[in-house]
Amino acid sequence: MRRPVRGRWKWGRLAHAAGRGDVVSRNELLSVHGHSVAWLIPLVLLGGVAAADITTGIFQIIAWTVLVPGVAAAICSVRVTAVFAVLAVGVYLLADLVWKHRDETGLPGLLLVVVGGGVAVVAAAVRVGGERRMLHMRDIAETTRRTVLRPLPAGFGGLEHGAVYLSADSEARVGGDFYDIQPGPHGTRVLLGDVQGKGLGAVDAAAALLGTFREAAFHEPDLAVVAGHLEMRMLRHRAHTAALGRADGDRFATAVLVGFRRDLPEAVEVVVFGHEPPLAVGPRGVRSLPVGGGLPLGMSDLAPGPVVSLSRTALADDESLLLVTDGVTEARDPEGRFYRHGDAVAHAVETDAANAAPQRLVTLVRDGTLRHCRGRLADDTTVFAVRREGLPPKWP
Repeated sequence: MRRPVRGRWKWGRLAHAAGRGDVVSRNELLSVHGHSVAWLIPLVLLGGVAAADITTGIFQIIAWTVLVPGVAAAICSVRVTAVFAVLAVGVYLLADLVWKHRDETGLPGLLLVVVGGGVAVVAAAVRVGGERRMLHMRDIAETTRRTVLRPLPAGFGGLEHGAVYLSADSEARVGGDFYDIQPGPHGTRVLLGDVQGKGLGAVDAAAALLGTFREAAFHEPDLAVVAGHLEMRMLRHRAHTAALGRADGDRFATAVLVGFRRDLPEAVEVVVFGHEPPLAVGPRGVRSLPVGGGLPLGMSDLAPGPVVSLSRTALADDESLLLVTDGVTEARDPEGRFYRHGDAVAHAVETDAANAAPQRLVTLVRDGTLRHCRGRLADDTTVFAVRREGLPPKWP
């Protein structure tokens, strides 16, 4: 039985929370078994104000009931806020007209509580409307993420895989990082990359590259030709955005393209476009693949010769390929030191060889990155790992 990764619960929750807004976090904190208990806070406050007024003879604190609907407006629904606005007026009238344990505060205090309750109801309506719009935008962002980074079935293309994506933007769900697996008649191809820059322009470029990869990786028998299609797609995308007059018309992307062929069961083909080379992780340790580098996608006009450099290197069946974006390699601690994920993985595999499995690898690197930078991601972060489960599937 595999042992759980140390620190997985704590840092797994932090990773799950990365990219979530205050709206979702607050609603989860103020609910029990899916039911909101936010109303308890203004109720306790109302009871405390009334009790303090009754037990304090010389300190007229009953006018503080105006705070109750204000607190409700910050955390409760519009209806609940309105209920507390009415309750605040009722408690004020009871204290002023029925209990009569001191001099009446009079009409000014009553007007204060009534006006305060009305303002609180309006404020709650504005807040709830803004939260609904924000949640709607988050739903749109989630749909975009699933379109760009489509879910991958278990064992897809004959590969065991694990992946995690964390956005550096706390209000976003997707950025310029991308990855995918595409099986086809010529083997299974894997792509991971990072588009320069942020925002919708980066998402647009990532979607364009993924669309080209999914088609070319399926149809083209030569991985170098697939790489050429990606380069041309980036050039065409840049030309299109430049023609539109957009300021992001000079984008480029770093990427790693990997091919698993049926006739090469103990090797892989790799093309690197200005990206961090993959690590091979197995029971015997961690090693960097001896592959040649190349220019990022979209920069072929800077090279005098061919821009695609395809390398073929050995990869054992029990070795996983670990690919990361610069959210991992450029993560810094408070002292400014970079995170050395290769060393951390090597230590984990030496401790337990089962940590070389793809899903455990991505968990280790994700948790280690978040620990190192104290949860403050400077860039979008993707960790992707794949390992053979058998030969790539045959196609008709």
